[in-house]
Amino acid sequence: MIKHARRLFLALGLAAITLFGSVATPASAEIPYFRNLLASQTKYAAMVVDAKTGEVLYAKHEDSPRYPASITKVMTLYLTFEALAAGKIHMDDPVVFSPHAAAQAPSKLGVRAGDSITVLQAIESMTTLSANDAAVAMGEKLAGTESRFAALMTLRAQELGMQNTHFSNANGLPDSRNVSTARDIAIMSRAVMRDYPQYYHFFSLEGFDFRGRQINSHNHLLGPGVDGLKTGFTNASGFNIAISGVRDNRRLIVVVLGGPTRVARDQNAEDLLLTGFDVIRRRAMGEKITVAQNLFEPELSGPVVRAPVEQGDGDQAGLTIELTSAPAAKAGKINVAESRKPAKAKKAAKARWAVQVGEFHSSKDAHRQIAFVEKRFGEKFDGATGGTDKDGRRYKAVFTGFSESDARDACRAMKAKRLACLVLEPS
Repeated sequence: MIKHARRLFLALGLAAITLFGSVATPASAEIPYFRNLLASQTKYAAMVVDAKTGEVLYAKHEDSPRYPASITKVMTLYLTFEALAAGKIHMDDPVVFSPHAAAQAPSKLGVRAGDSITVLQAIESMTTLSANDAAVAMGEKLAGTESRFAALMTLRAQELGMQNTHFSNANGLPDSRNVSTARDIAIMSRAVMRDYPQYYHFFSLEGFDFRGRQINSHNHLLGPGVDGLKTGFTNASGFNIAISGVRDNRRLIVVVLGGPTRVARDQNAEDLLLTGFDVIRRRAMGEKITVAQNLFEPELSGPVVRAPVEQGDGDQAGLTIELTSAPAAKAGKINVAESRKPAKAKKAAKARWAVQVGEFHSSKDAHRQIAFVEKRFGEKFDGATGGTDKDGRRYKAVFTGFSESDARDACRAMKAKRLACLVLEPS
């Protein structure tokens, strides 16, 4: 009943925006939004973004580290969509559940180890039930192991401009290393609908049938006015949500993190979405107003901030998710000619492991990352050779000459500082 009442409220609110925009003056068009009562919560963070332009309409604690919980699965789905679009996997391919995947905590499908579902069912279960076991099984299908998949998630996040995000697992279950921000989640939400619009409809699913069982979505805001994306909750994170809706050919993305209850989180997300559309309409009529003002917050949010052009707009050409049958470690050879320092790699056969520390648009940026890592983590990378690996239009920053234990130790040091790192096995 509460769910249907909220949908009605949102639908009526959007209708009111349209009506006021056509027949009322700006003063009489005021909509009585709730004041943002969640802003004082210690875990709270929020952001409202124009999906097309990246313009930030509202932000509160947007760069403060937070636990994303199951919103993590948006990145798992992003990489799944990437593999589908590249023809690496297909909707009817099997996704086998390992003992590790089957052992994940709820919410889950409950598929036994050794059993399988299709890629389509995995996608449906992640967007509706937020199935933790399906997310891990998909990660293992794409990268061989969940830890390797998490490293690929982090690398892709940084490529998209998510500068303060580190993923440690495929599903968002509690892990102190799994962190993000409201800004980064908005960037990720914008990226998945921009880069893979053909698959975005999965985020609108209100339920699906799985082996004779009807599974309903955890997102109670889906319906008129909202067509995605994802919810999340753990005790550490509080109640999180990222939603999106379209009005008059303008799409907004709203992120709310750290709500004390599901109801409070959903109400706040609704308020921000409605207010965002109303502010766009009123600014088009000549008013100088911000979302914060329309929410009756005591402090002004200042001038509207536009996101950098590159934020969330990373060039996707040439970026691939490597499958188990063709791991990234075997893709290409290091361009020694572009190495920044004399080779100091160990000659022993065991020193054939490598560490990838980033992937960039230009060789210059890759070399800059190599210099940064050498300066910041010199002790861990001493004796290794930094160079670039050109892969299509991308340049991977890679250090070679490690033993397996040294490579893993170097990566642990970088991940402890929330920096992306990927251990590459010998080819």
